[in-house]
Amino acid sequence: MKALTYHGAKDIRYESMDDPKIHDDGDVIVKVDKCAICGSDLHIYHGESFSEDVGYCIGHEAVGEVVEAGRGVRQMKVGDKVMISAAVGCGQCRSCLAGNVVNCQNNASGCYGLSAALQGCQAEAVRVPMADSNASRIPEGVSLDQALMMTDSLATAWFGARNADIQNGATVAVVGLGPIGLMAVQSAFAMGAARVFGIDPVAHRRETGRALGAEVMGPEEAVELIREQTRGVKCDSVIEAVGHAGTIQMALRLVKRRGAVSVIGVNQDRRMDFPMAKAFADGLTFRIGTCSVTEEWPALVPLIQNGRLNPEQFITHRYELGQGAEAYELFDQRRDGAMKVIFEM
Repeated sequence: MKALTYHGAKDIRYESMDDPKIHDDGDVIVKVDKCAICGSDLHIYHGESFSEDVGYCIGHEAVGEVVEAGRGVRQMKVGDKVMISAAVGCGQCRSCLAGNVVNCQNNASGCYGLSAALQGCQAEAVRVPMADSNASRIPEGVSLDQALMMTDSLATAWFGARNADIQNGATVAVVGLGPIGLMAVQSAFAMGAARVFGIDPVAHRRETGRALGAEVMGPEEAVELIREQTRGVKCDSVIEAVGHAGTIQMALRLVKRRGAVSVIGVNQDRRMDFPMAKAFADGLTFRIGTCSVTEEWPALVPLIQNGRLNPEQFITHRYELGQGAEAYELFDQRRDGAMKVIFEM
């Protein structure tokens, strides 16, 4: 099969790999229809790989058709269209059966496309381990594009909004208006936020946020402007969707006393200054972490079916898999209004 493989910083190649094979009874092989580049894939693209492996297939967002199933698979069959959770677990422990693969009790939690241990989804086909727990048939009323967004990006945005404790009538700030940040804006409104501020240095991303109903601004003016707009109270909830130390510090400055900050941007710093005394005095709630994708699907599916969430609107570019290097370069440089970039087989 053909796949996109990692060979070092900014070295993404379209080349042949061995076809995936069933390893265990719970596996399925999925012929990929569509896959996508996630913002976190740029860490690998920039050479910040999570392993020393090279030549492995990258990517963790995909939808497709089951073409082979192990004899232990019960929830899907050959011919089913499925969405693949970016986050995987053992599929057998209590946590994984509840969708919480981050807390897999058998230490089997992971993600596609971070090393050769679990090959990625930017390929013509992919092996899905313990598929009954780590994938799902695409529900009626959900398109392939919408399902693709649910494999990570939308689930992460919703998870971030949940972790921000958003209540009806809340004032919310979203720091970073990339695809996940914009989906977090939508999620905040769906959860009942009355007012959402959107912060990003890129003009076209701010304009997209404005179209969603957010009050948008650049990062250099955000702290003072939000303090002014809220008469000094600041925000009930803040979602940080960038992952840089500076934007996390900004999020901490935007939240009110007894408010909540939720960080879903990937940050790999081993240490970061944290205003512990102020957080203690203000009764701040601070949450950071990755999303167990399947845990969010029960809430997201009806919201998509009812038109409350439409994450497919953030897809701006469609490529063939063989154009992988070009697509990564465009996404990395944010050229041509690039937001969500996907590959169609």
